[in-house]
Amino acid sequence: EMQLVDSGGGLVQAGGSLRLSCAASGFTFDDYAIGWFRQAPGKEREGVSCISSRDGSTNYADSVKGRFTISSDNAKNTVYLQMNSLKPEDTAVYYCAAALGSSWWGFPEGYLEVWGQGTLVTVSS
Repeated sequence: EMQLVDSGGGLVQAGGSLRLSCAASGFTFDDYAIGWFRQAPGKEREGVSCISSRDGSTNYADSVKGRFTISSDNAKNTVYLQMNSLKPEDTAVYYCAAALGSSWWGFPEGYLEVWGQGTLVTVSS
């Protein structure tokens, strides 16, 4: 069974940092692009970042460029999202997601094959 387990969310003050983890199982990690969406209260879900487990190429939303860094540990089948300089507007439920190929950036959500359960990030002002 294909599965993603995301973790690492929590409460942090503005300017602080958090690191999210996404542990994958049940599929060939190297063949997939993995990353995060987020959904803030009352807003649509949006892509945050994506990484190719094959070649390490990355994509970021403009709102997080320079503050968030995505990375992949293929030995552990785990993707990380290091979030620095957090802002109250980063408050959301973050969902890990995966799709076959080198990137899912710009594709509709229906393209994603497996989703994590979500982890809540709350940034206080």
